[in-house]
Amino acid sequence: MIAVGRSTADVVRCAGGWLFDCCLAGQDVMVLAPEAGDERSLRILGAHAGDLEAALSSRDRGPRPHVLAVDTGLYETDARVRKLVRLSLEQGLTEVRFWGGERQSAETGAVEHRLSMAALAFKTQALAAAAAPTGLLDTTEVFLSGELVPEPPAPDLVPVA
Repeated sequence: MIAVGRSTADVVRCAGGWLFDCCLAGQDVMVLAPEAGDERSLRILGAHAGDLEAALSSRDRGPRPHVLAVDTGLYETDARVRKLVRLSLEQGLTEVRFWGGERQSAETGAVEHRLSMAALAFKTQALAAAAAPTGLLDTTEVFLSGELVPEPPAPDLVPVA
């Protein structure tokens, strides 16, 4: 599994419980972010860090992940992340989930992951290690499936009046 986010702290905050539960189930989880931050928070969850820039610019594609989780904001602002997601969806080999954004609600097509008690405890510790607020945590993390996220408009197109 690969999770792609804006920062390690953001990935932990939005998807840390799910990532922990996946690691506990035996999945290999890598987190790619432009701002890696303290990798200790990922180790607490059982995940490891990778360099987003190196992964996106590498010619060597390596094995495809079974699950790709992506921050919606990063998807909308980085054409290389959009390309990665589109290729994954077109090949049909990877489940794609998104977190964040205005559409993040319990609408049709949303995938909810109820965190285990262990996931809540480990997510709290990981957030503390990332120097992120650890207040009252939700017991559920919500994701959107890849089929629901539309292609954002091209930034160079200007509407004609």
